[in-house]
Amino acid sequence: MDILLSTILGELATRSINFFISKISKQMPLDVEDRLRMVLLRAQVIVDEAMGQRITNHAMLVQLDLLRDAMHRGYYWLDKVRSQSHEEDTIHRAVRHSSPFSTVNCLKSWCLSSRNTQVGKQLHETLDCLSSMIVDLEELVIFLTSYPRLYCQPYSTHLQVSNCMFGRQMEAELLVNFLLHPQPKGVEELDVMPIVGPRQVGKSTLVAHVCRDERYVPRGSKIIVTSRFDNIIKFGTTQALTLKHLSPEAYWYFFKTLTFGSMDPEMHPRLTHIAMEIAKTQKSCLVAANMIARLLSYNFDVHFWCKVLAFIRVSRQKHVSRFGGHPMDHLDQNRPAHLGRMTAPSEDLVLYHEYQCSSGQEVPKIRIHDEYGSVKARGNFEVLAWRSTIPPYFSYVYTCEIQELKANALKNAALYN
Repeated sequence: MDILLSTILGELATRSINFFISKISKQMPLDVEDRLRMVLLRAQVIVDEAMGQRITNHAMLVQLDLLRDAMHRGYYWLDKVRSQSHEEDTIHRAVRHSSPFSTVNCLKSWCLSSRNTQVGKQLHETLDCLSSMIVDLEELVIFLTSYPRLYCQPYSTHLQVSNCMFGRQMEAELLVNFLLHPQPKGVEELDVMPIVGPRQVGKSTLVAHVCRDERYVPRGSKIIVTSRFDNIIKFGTTQALTLKHLSPEAYWYFFKTLTFGSMDPEMHPRLTHIAMEIAKTQKSCLVAANMIARLLSYNFDVHFWCKVLAFIRVSRQKHVSRFGGHPMDHLDQNRPAHLGRMTAPSEDLVLYHEYQCSSGQEVPKIRIHDEYGSVKARGNFEVLAWRSTIPPYFSYVYTCEIQELKANALKNAALYN
């Protein structure tokens, strides 16, 4: 009798939670997503049009930067809704096929309902924010037509992102204004602008992009100094320009565009979910985004993408467990980063150092994708991580080696797998 009563109560509890989840989902009107899509299309048109214009007004650039950030947030939460449906199906199946009075599954269902509420709130807030911003930008849209165009041919988003500097329009114009501003007569001291930011944030790319602008005229000499460290700010004669990593929403937009190219991510919701999970592990690293996006775009197969995601998660967890930090953090600190190999669980690919080669220098023939797979080099060697398609056309090279894992490390790897 006690077992029967416990079973009945557990069944009632499970049904109550499922009913609560369905009510939470229904509280979010179905037209919110559609309305947000329409507003995002309008925002996309404005941003794309602005990217094709040479805008010199700083206030307009600030407004466009805010609109771009809000647009990235909108696309992020829409993709979050689509990818979350796969997680919901997995959890619901687990609840149905498990013990009716399982506390773990009840907690999973409760966490799921909380995430649904959060996503619904974010969709509403993003919709309201974008709608009001677009209304406020009506005059800006009119003024856009008065600026000269940068592009003379049609372009698509994925080609633009692949072949242009992403998300730095305002910073580029500030740098151009610094270079074009004439020095007062009689002043012999050179103007110096410091650019500060973490590794691989795009400092050199920004300078190279600006130096290709055809507006320069010989008006004396000026100095631009780039560094990871804030101590160079004291050498500046003007306010320093600080570059930060892309926000998670902007990074996801960048990563998604590179990965799917001309394909519509909405037609591949499961792949979008996997790509979103992969992007979360990369700490907004631009080189990693280009490197992994290319790997995924070679093979649009769900099983392959799942394998890549599982490999990245396990290798990151192993690294944190063994060395107390994310591999990217270790590379930033000039410390070795230990990565696994997809086809050889008993081996580690150890990255010791990264350096950049200019466009005219010879680069290694072995790509880092090969080392993740079946190719195995001996001793210390170099691999090509990524070759940039935009100025200054750097190639990013790692010095590394393959190490055999010890017995204890193999046991830990088995636990993670």
